[in-house]
Amino acid sequence: MSHSIAGKTVIVTGAANGVGLAIGRHFVQAGANVVFADMDEKALNHEMGEAAEKEENVHLFAGDLRKKLTIKNLLSATIDAFERVDILVNASRQVMKTDPLDPDDTSVEELLQQNTMTALRVSQAVARKMIQQAEGNPAGPVGSIVNISSIAARRTHPELLAYSVSSAALDQLTRSLAVAFAPSGIRVNAVAFGSVMSASLMGSLKGHDETREAIVDNTPLHRIASPSEVSDAVEYLASDASSFVTGQIITVDGGRTLLDPAAVSCH
Repeated sequence: MSHSIAGKTVIVTGAANGVGLAIGRHFVQAGANVVFADMDEKALNHEMGEAAEKEENVHLFAGDLRKKLTIKNLLSATIDAFERVDILVNASRQVMKTDPLDPDDTSVEELLQQNTMTALRVSQAVARKMIQQAEGNPAGPVGSIVNISSIAARRTHPELLAYSVSSAALDQLTRSLAVAFAPSGIRVNAVAFGSVMSASLMGSLKGHDETREAIVDNTPLHRIASPSEVSDAVEYLASDASSFVTGQIITVDGGRTLLDPAAVSCH
């Protein structure tokens, strides 16, 4: 089976920055038609506006995907631009701190809505479209969904309680949807990563050498991943090379989850 995704149409959510942006750019370079979706229109245009004007395989969509109408509009915009959708990458996610002792803290509800429920609703809408497209050709590949998760799902860090809970929920969502969508020929997998040297992490580590050192010291491969190393894993799961892989959470963390948890950020 081929690793190629050339000519496929991909929706990437959370694509204005961080890992989502890196995945979208990687897929464009691989020859896919890519819809970059994010609620931050300014950042989206800053990062990909020029490419969208020059490249036929790049399309931008701005909107809040926590709203059902926005999801419907995203799917319509994708079909208008590229006539079909073959791959969905749910990379939209948010990180915020939690006060575990504060009964008025709403971070768990907020991150479940942003990081888990949004992925569910977008996946449902895209899966229905994939099934519709496959009518008359049930034997061929129908579609692939890849969720972007975090090793926080398996680490204990009280200040990241909400992020950890939403990541764990996303992992279970991945497994459940994989079983639910399998009869329709749609595969659902996830990539859970540790620290990745995205622009956002680079900015947060600036002037905090001790944090960088803590991350590196608690990673057996003794370095921080590049965005392309996560993108490569996503491309594998999105391509026909993983045609018999579904319901799996591939961990890209340099071995970090193999060690005892340490009080360092898991995102």
